[in-house]
Amino acid sequence: MTPQIIKNYKERCKMVKKRHHVVPSAKGGWIVRKGGALKASKTFNSKKDATKYARKVSKNQKSELIIHKKDGTINRKESYGRDPFTPKYKDTR
Repeated sequence: MTPQIIKNYKERCKMVKKRHHVVPSAKGGWIVRKGGALKASKTFNSKKDATKYARKVSKNQKSELIIHKKDGTINRKESYGRDPFTPKYKDTR
């Protein structure tokens, strides 16, 4: 490998992806959860309120926000970090 490829690989490894998820709760309502966490950061009655809170947190922490549908599949992704490979907005409603 060339030195430039090694440098690019090391830079990519340094970029730890921070993520926050808006997911439906098993007990009803919606929860905001940090990526990899089992416990909810906060619980909401509506998806709108959960998304609003999660956007605020993601902007503050410069993380990626993943919003899920009621069935648990991904609805859309939003990136607020310095990720050079920012996902394009995709709404699958």
